[in-house]
Amino acid sequence: MNNQEIVAKLWNLCNVLRDDGITYHQYVTELTYILFLKMMKETGNEDNILKSIVKKEDAALTIESYTWADLVKKQGIDLKRYYNTILSEFGENCLGRIREIYAGARSNIEEPKNLEKIIKSIDELDWYSAKEEGLGNLYEGLLEKNANEKKSGAGQYFTPRVLIDVMVALIDPKVGELCNDPACGTFGFMIAADKHIKKEQDELFDLSVKQQNFQRHEAFTGCELVHDTHRLALMNAMLHDIEGEILLVDTLSSAGENIKNLDVVLTNPPFGTKKGGERATRKDLVYPSSNKQLNFLQHIYRSLKKNGQARAAVVLPDNVLFADGDGASVRADLMDKCNLHTVLRLPTGIFYAQGVKTNVLFFTREKSDKGNTKQVWFYDMRTNMQNFGKTNPLRKEHFEGFIKAYTAEDRTKVQDERFKVFTREQIKEKNDSLDLGLIRDDSILDYEDLQDPIESGEEIVAQLEEAVDLIQSVVKELRMLGVKQ
Repeated sequence: MNNQEIVAKLWNLCNVLRDDGITYHQYVTELTYILFLKMMKETGNEDNILKSIVKKEDAALTIESYTWADLVKKQGIDLKRYYNTILSEFGENCLGRIREIYAGARSNIEEPKNLEKIIKSIDELDWYSAKEEGLGNLYEGLLEKNANEKKSGAGQYFTPRVLIDVMVALIDPKVGELCNDPACGTFGFMIAADKHIKKEQDELFDLSVKQQNFQRHEAFTGCELVHDTHRLALMNAMLHDIEGEILLVDTLSSAGENIKNLDVVLTNPPFGTKKGGERATRKDLVYPSSNKQLNFLQHIYRSLKKNGQARAAVVLPDNVLFADGDGASVRADLMDKCNLHTVLRLPTGIFYAQGVKTNVLFFTREKSDKGNTKQVWFYDMRTNMQNFGKTNPLRKEHFEGFIKAYTAEDRTKVQDERFKVFTREQIKEKNDSLDLGLIRDDSILDYEDLQDPIESGEEIVAQLEEAVDLIQSVVKELRMLGVKQ
């Protein structure tokens, strides 16, 4: 049984909980609590749980009781009581990442028989195969399944895997660099960055102990505002042997002011405006706005090191490219402080909200704060593209043209109609709008190409008259053949 089959079985267990009124997202959170216990057993780390428990005289369980084997043995009300006690004990009396994962944890499963069914079904899965393919990959598959289920609403924080991989590959994070996602969701960007570096460095075997410790404990960090999503991020990171700090904070609050001196930022900030229309509470943002994306963009380029090498790739909706007022000021500030060298116009239908139009901005923070963007290259992956969705997902081959253009030694020699360049002066003439680079859409009638409207109208009338004459002649022939109306 491979991981894909295990994920399908785990996901189908959600049907057991329908009568309990459990939502898809609650189910994934519930699975996270249970899978953690099972995976600790499978990886031989149950002793780490015992070591992390703060000994208290009034602890609800004895230390020897914190095992998967004890959980599987219990039934009915005893199982439910034992399980709920574990959740509260781990959230209150454990240390480190275990406490973070279980902080504020509570079960939404009311029926003991349902809980028993979930635990025993998980216990019976082929965990040997799962470990061979990687428990982290299994958990990511479960998160992706949740994101693809429209009813779960999880797609809002899940970026298509192929897009993450392309962004990471082009930004190319290196060993020793500080990488961050200020709106990390389930931590997908940072996990992909870690995989990219390990692939490039032969699983990090050639690194010193100090470098390996840095990669595991400091290289990859993030922030997440939603508690349950933060829990999923912690679990995901742990299963990929990443122990970097993942803060449960609002990056746009004062808590985000200390996130700075980064080498790499990879992110897909949440879409929309701040509730109530209020502006960010950050004191260090020069152009605070009720538009969250504009605030995130300011945070990102301000958080990068001013060394000419720190870089970012950020998914942003179209309104960031053309918004007036603060939007124009933020874009001008971005192009002053950074070299905004590439904008990828993404196709529609790749995120949970079908109508959302998005882009990826690629930029490098320079050493000075003025005049660093000389020109911006745009690649249009949106116009005259097929429709993407659940039945027709985005794949890596769809990015081949963009990757070739992005990585070209001399971009001026790239022969691709989708790849266009605009100088900083041309952009200034358009009020610093970056809503540029789209090619002609063959599905839309370009009225500017029509000749004199009077002549065109006369031509249409003539065509209609010809059609009427043809219909009348056909009717006449049918009558002659004895066909009644």
